[in-house]
Amino acid sequence: MIAAAGATLLSHYRRHPAQLVMLLLGLWVASALWSGVQAINTSARDSYDRSAALFDAGLDRLERRDGEALLLDDYLALRQAGIAVSPIIEGELVLLGSERVTLLGIEPLTLPDTSGIQASGGPEALSDFLQPPWRTRLAADTLASLASARQEGGLVSAEGRRLPPLVLDSSVPPDTLITDIGVAGSLLGLPADAISHLLIAPGDSAELPSHLVRLRAERLADPGQLSDSFHLNLTALGLLALVVGLFIVHAALSLTLEQRLGMLRTLRALGVPGTTLVALLAAELLVLGLIGALLGIVSGVWLAGQLLPDVAASLASLYGEQVGGELTLPWHYWLGGIAITLGGLFSAGATTLWRAAHLDVLALGHRQRWRSGLQRQLALMAVVGAGLWLLALALWLWLTGQPPGERLLAGFALVAVGLLAATLWLPPLLGLLLGWAVRGLRHRPLAQWALADLQLQLPRLQLAMMALLLALATNLGVGSMVGGFRLTFLDWLDQRLVAEAYLRPPAERFEATQAWLEARDEVVALLPTRRADASLHSDSLDARPVGVYGITPTSQLTQRWPLLDTTAGVDLAWQAFAQGDALVNEQLAIATGLGPGDRFTLSSPEGPLETTIAAVYPDYGNPRGEVTLTTTALAERFAAPPGSLGIVLSEGSGVAALGRELDRAIDLEGASLLDQQGVKQQAQAIFERTFTITRALTVLTLAVAGLALLTSLLAQGGERRAQLAPLWALGVTRGRLAVVSLAQLSLAALVTALLAIPLGIALTWGLVAVINVAAFGWRLPLHIFPSQLLLALGLALAVAWLAALIPLWRLWRSRPRQLLMEFSAS
Repeated sequence: MIAAAGATLLSHYRRHPAQLVMLLLGLWVASALWSGVQAINTSARDSYDRSAALFDAGLDRLERRDGEALLLDDYLALRQAGIAVSPIIEGELVLLGSERVTLLGIEPLTLPDTSGIQASGGPEALSDFLQPPWRTRLAADTLASLASARQEGGLVSAEGRRLPPLVLDSSVPPDTLITDIGVAGSLLGLPADAISHLLIAPGDSAELPSHLVRLRAERLADPGQLSDSFHLNLTALGLLALVVGLFIVHAALSLTLEQRLGMLRTLRALGVPGTTLVALLAAELLVLGLIGALLGIVSGVWLAGQLLPDVAASLASLYGEQVGGELTLPWHYWLGGIAITLGGLFSAGATTLWRAAHLDVLALGHRQRWRSGLQRQLALMAVVGAGLWLLALALWLWLTGQPPGERLLAGFALVAVGLLAATLWLPPLLGLLLGWAVRGLRHRPLAQWALADLQLQLPRLQLAMMALLLALATNLGVGSMVGGFRLTFLDWLDQRLVAEAYLRPPAERFEATQAWLEARDEVVALLPTRRADASLHSDSLDARPVGVYGITPTSQLTQRWPLLDTTAGVDLAWQAFAQGDALVNEQLAIATGLGPGDRFTLSSPEGPLETTIAAVYPDYGNPRGEVTLTTTALAERFAAPPGSLGIVLSEGSGVAALGRELDRAIDLEGASLLDQQGVKQQAQAIFERTFTITRALTVLTLAVAGLALLTSLLAQGGERRAQLAPLWALGVTRGRLAVVSLAQLSLAALVTALLAIPLGIALTWGLVAVINVAAFGWRLPLHIFPSQLLLALGLALAVAWLAALIPLWRLWRSRPRQLLMEFSAS
């Protein structure tokens, strides 16, 4: 009995193969986009874990206060004084084929126990690592990406020097090689006594010499935490794509159930228990879900492989995170992908299973349809949508009183609730507008019929239109955010990059370089900078680590440096700054609640420095809170080493010519003069790669929405042609019928797009004012682009027309006799 009932249920797909294709297609695309995003996130997090495991994030770092390089004598003096430090050499190594990797030279016997490096391979491997011919440790994905640098199984540098034998170590971060400190110094061409920095355990409270500065681990930016917001954004977009794809599945399951109601009642009348039918339908869903999930996961892995290079470049540029160029997917990724797809499928099919379980066997003469109880269904959706709008309002009111760092998840919840509420309101609004239009067109019978017919199609089209609304609103919101970020970012670059050229000379040659440039006639002004670390204290706040940045307030800089908030105007703020007040970046102001006029204290080697905030300035892309003082204050109070030099040139002066003369006059040890335009182009390239995946996912989501509309039209194609047969019999030509059908769908898509515009604007506000502040600590201006609004309308019509192309082509090729036969059969 079970076999016969199962074969009977599956025979439906033999008669309606398009519905089977629609089901599998919905599962496929939904699973593919979600799995692709999760594959990227999983691989990135694996890289983070490997980087964190190499050297524990809690290790402090020692550097010279004057900015000069550490020497072997510094290390030996500390060890002789009983201070447990470990030397590190770090640099970029160019391999054969121009491949670039980070080379780390370590002394594993002196590393703190928490570093984890001793756990790699045991005593025998450690012995090989420390003795000739030594060893080079690297991860398998790094080795695979260095094919052009390999010769006879080993790696060769660009100078032709062979690296020590390779040992695969899964704990090594991507694009990183680890070898003995002596070998690393030789490969990098460093002096025999050179050291990049020293590591020390945070619990070691030893007193350090005055010429060394200790960079506390808690003061260092934690890119792993910052990049969580980046991955959370990707997860949200992937989840949205999953939901849009599941709309296709829900529509297909509902249509399949409606067309099989007679079959289900017949099976029940023949003695098949209701529980057996529900179990068979659930097994059917399980098999289809597994097929769709596997297809989706394979496609998602391919999609992730295409997008991963751009994501890796973005994370490296924004947060300094090194992400491998190859996907690293553990076993739980595959199970998780199948589980989320099956969970989404059964949530979409819950209504189908419930209706099958409560089937009325005696109602043989009453074939249920989707449009039965339409008004009750629309009223319920309106009430639930109103409740969600109230919940969104409550979330927004709650968010206004929360610290920025605790708003991220709640901000995504606010956006999700708002999108869901608007989606539920779409069908009632469409039904209401169509009802008004039908009553207003009493003297145009064909137009009135077309609108009334569209109103009856709402149960079939509503899911596709809801998917289109979500896709358009997301496309508009993300597009406005990215476009606004582009305008703001480029304007900010123009304001901050005041000088025509920038240079970072070695610390020991900084003064000589500055004197040489000051003597040049074409140099109008020099803008030196310095950097340091400190702790900020105030009456209302606990101590918090901040960066301290030093600038030179010349007229060239103050006229263009942007300020967001001051107490008495920009000019007075700069005067106060020159006299000793401070500027703070927007990140610090939002995180602490401090503003112009507030006082705070900074810790410094010369004792506490109490100052007042003169203004708040934008600092896009900086993950840290930052206080800006004059370079003089940093040199005197913080003993901060020299940083970069901004060089303002007279009109008509060339950067390249100045750079050549500077190289002949002073040995800058590889430091080069950077052209302002080159800096801008590099920043813009980073920006474009950062948002590549965002654009790709929004476009794919829109494509899925169009697919949902297409599959809905194909699924009801036969019934629609049957409904058009009486109009043909009354004299309406097939060409005019096609035009009417296209106008119906265009009207529904256009109304959906018009409703998506305010929703997209609200989504943009949520992204820039709530999520961006919570994720990055700074707020973007809200930009609305009229061209994007018109593009949304055009996209909606394009999606509708493309989706209607195949059904209209079938209608055009249908013979009148076929139309009448389909009408008689219905």
